[in-house]
Amino acid sequence: MARIAGINLPKEKRIEVGLTAIYGVGRSLSTKILKETGVEKDKKVADLTNDEITKLREAIGKLQTEGDLKRKVAMDLKRLQEIGSYRGFRHKKGLPARGQRTRYNARTRKGKKRTVANKKIATK
Repeated sequence: MARIAGINLPKEKRIEVGLTAIYGVGRSLSTKILKETGVEKDKKVADLTNDEITKLREAIGKLQTEGDLKRKVAMDLKRLQEIGSYRGFRHKKGLPARGQRTRYNARTRKGKKRTVANKKIATK
C-alpha cells in the first residue's frame, strides 16, 4: 500500500491517476512529478517499489498539499471577506465569484430551485 502525504493511494489505478487523490495534485502536476522522479506513468500503484515510493514522497513533500494548501485557500477567502471585496461577498453568499450568470445557471452553488409565489390580487 502506497501512503504519500497522509493519503492512501488507490491500488488498482495507474500512478499518474493515483497521485491525483492527493489534494493539490492534478494530472499535469502528477505527470511532471513522475518525469522528475523517473517513475513510469503507466505503472499501477500496487506495483511500485519502496524506492519509487520514497522518491515520490520526497518530490511531493516539497510541494504545498493537503492541510497546508486547504488552510491557505481558506485564509485567502477569509481575507477577501474581511476586506469587503466583491469576490469575498460572493463567496460568503455562496454565489459565483467570477462573473458567471446566475439567472439560469449556478444551481450547484445556489441550491435547488425555489419558486417565488405571485402576489394575491385583492377581490372587491
